[in-house]
Amino acid sequence: MYKYSDIVGKVALVTGAASGIGKAAVLALAEQGARVAINYFRNEKGAEETRQQILAAGGHAITVRADVTHPDDVQRAAAGVAAELGPIDILVNNAGSLVERLRLMDMSEARWDDVVDLNLKSAFFCAQSVASSMIERRTGAIVNVSSIAGRNGGALGSIHYSSAKGGLISMTKGLAKELAPHGVRVNAVSPGVIDTAFHERFSTPDAMKAYANAIPVGRVGSPAEVASVIAFLASDASSYVVGETIEVNGGMLMD
Repeated sequence: MYKYSDIVGKVALVTGAASGIGKAAVLALAEQGARVAINYFRNEKGAEETRQQILAAGGHAITVRADVTHPDDVQRAAAGVAAELGPIDILVNNAGSLVERLRLMDMSEARWDDVVDLNLKSAFFCAQSVASSMIERRTGAIVNVSSIAGRNGGALGSIHYSSAKGGLISMTKGLAKELAPHGVRVNAVSPGVIDTAFHERFSTPDAMKAYANAIPVGRVGSPAEVASVIAFLASDASSYVVGETIEVNGGMLMD
């Protein structure tokens, strides 16, 4: 991976970082020299394995348990990271899930709220938890992890998820407009079909083959390929990139 020297020594918090894209983002930022906080809620084993992997490579990492759908828990976690590592310079809002596929007439209000809270509300409150310090220091980068579903409506049974991810793209622009004058950049990545446990759970093998056949590069992506774009957006190499959502989908969807 290209080296971004400005990331060395910075403090990065990545939510939902025990596996998949979140784990890859933590590893990428640690490789760049950041001191990283690995947020998890249920997957303590995955978070600790990731921490040990970073420590073995000579990096600096901690784990932090928090349910990012609850503002009080978010504030507690952010304060704990700042106390242990220093003020947070980079926030990657990666926590999210489809939870379950449900068609229109099967969707309950409770399930809709669960998915919107996890994928959209969490990112807002995480950004809120770090914004004051970033504004005060006039520095910071926030990267939101959206999805191709937020652009195209997603596969059947994912209206709740795609709506939340579409909202995250809009929220990225709103946050960017408010925070850019204070030296804080907000951007997003929009992954396409990525080889993670997400698709092991929510997509059949036949569906994955169909996806790959529809992607111009002829394959699904890897978490590391998304993480490399996250690292770019967290670095000064993207200093004039503000409010953007970068598609990382092998050409499956082109703006």
